[in-house]
Amino acid sequence: MSLISAVESDENTGSLTSRAYNNLREDIIEGKLEPGTKLKVEELRKRYGIGASPVREALSLLTSDGLVDRIDQRGFRVAIVSKEDFADILKARCWLEERALRESIKNGDTEWEESVVLAFYRLSREPRSIGSEGAFLTNPDWENLHKTFHQKLIAACGSPILLEFCDRLYDQNVRYRNLAGSASYPRRDSQLEHEHIMQATLDRAEDLAATRLVDHYRQTGKFLEK
Repeated sequence: MSLISAVESDENTGSLTSRAYNNLREDIIEGKLEPGTKLKVEELRKRYGIGASPVREALSLLTSDGLVDRIDQRGFRVAIVSKEDFADILKARCWLEERALRESIKNGDTEWEESVVLAFYRLSREPRSIGSEGAFLTNPDWENLHKTFHQKLIAACGSPILLEFCDRLYDQNVRYRNLAGSASYPRRDSQLEHEHIMQATLDRAEDLAATRLVDHYRQTGKFLEK
């Protein structure tokens, strides 16, 4: 095999692994693959139309994200969930994102401020729920914009490692929210909460912004812990 062919082969394998990773990650976070479900390579290969090797690599990557458990020599399963695990995720998320927000407020420039405002504006224009009257079905577009808003708030913290951990904990939190079921999800004015967090952030009111962000997460946590 020529050097060019080898490089192209590696790039193709990497692309397939990325595709398998993204598909699996999405299905686990959305609750389509339930906690404890055995993840058999052959079944996943057929499910996603991807070869066995990229699927195995994706499963290994997802163990690092805490979304997949490796079962000794028996393969993989979707990570189990528990009240204790969620409480730990919430606590870690509050600790890390509070620090990331404080650092962003100290370091953020005008471009960062504008990115926060734009993210909030786009989020505020997208309905959170879709579907029939009385049913709470999360709008996937809102979900993506919601994550973007929270990412922009802490984007100027100056630590890629901190941002990576915050991103993983965000996904874990959304997974629990999806698994908890949304029929009885409390009707909160989340848009107003986001606006208050943004305003304190733009005002460089570090303590107030951090308090509002943590309170925002803990309100969701109280519901999910039930």
